[in-house]
Amino acid sequence: MKDDTKAILAFIAVCIVWGSTYLAIRIGVSEVQPFIFAGIRFTLAGSLMLLYAKIKTLEFPKSKRDVLNITIVGLFLLLGGHGLVVWTEQWVASSIASILVATVPLFIAIIELFVPNGSRLTLKGWIGLILGFIGVVFLTFTDSSSAIDVKGAILLLLASLLWAVGSVYQNTFKATGSTVSHIGIEMVAGGISLLIVGLLYGNINLDITLKGISALLYLIVFGSLIGYSSYIYILQKWPPSKAGTYAYINPIVAVILGAFILNEAINLRIIISTFIILIGVVLVQTSKNKTERKET
Repeated sequence: MKDDTKAILAFIAVCIVWGSTYLAIRIGVSEVQPFIFAGIRFTLAGSLMLLYAKIKTLEFPKSKRDVLNITIVGLFLLLGGHGLVVWTEQWVASSIASILVATVPLFIAIIELFVPNGSRLTLKGWIGLILGFIGVVFLTFTDSSSAIDVKGAILLLLASLLWAVGSVYQNTFKATGSTVSHIGIEMVAGGISLLIVGLLYGNINLDITLKGISALLYLIVFGSLIGYSSYIYILQKWPPSKAGTYAYINPIVAVILGAFILNEAINLRIIISTFIILIGVVLVQTSKNKTERKET
């Protein structure tokens, strides 16, 4: 199978699978302390990836610098970005969380302004950037009975920023070793760091129910082994801004699943906010950019 076809299939997997993970996270953190829940998920998934790489005799990174760079990506994406999402989903609806995390491409666009050879926004892009954040403000501040408070919005936007930093950083170096070993290292680094935070955070509850175990297994197999692996693969094949377009689809999937399975609210404010944010993201992503580096 050609690399282009693999990248497209990986992209589709990220769009659909990651849209469903917000629901699974919401269920999981209702059963288990969020950092422990996420730490177990990524430590187990990463260990399986490394074991697979070992069995298949795939190449591992050859230098400490490569391992450090890969670890840094894992910390930004999983400890920072994902860690804040699972923590916030204790009180924020999965659909709302997915809408705010859709701002990742907006943050990527901002970060790349300061990266050598990174993307440069045109007027269209700046309009999209402003529009996207107007959607965030509309979602957060237009209803006093909102399912999300200011604290939740700030934490989710910070999660999006950290995820964006990790995504851009991933694209600034080319480490030795196979993609599988890279993913395994990132997951184990992120998973162990999440477990450490969980132990420090306290309130550890390991009385996992069938519902909690099911959510954990779903996230390990689909969210991590399939979804996260697919995302790292497309980051290695596409520019970060293009890879980040998965955010167009995730909120739609999450909102539908949240409504049907958890009876989360879908009202006009949420629909309008989602539309405004996604239009902003589309404008940013489709703005003409002569300095964006070519696909590899």
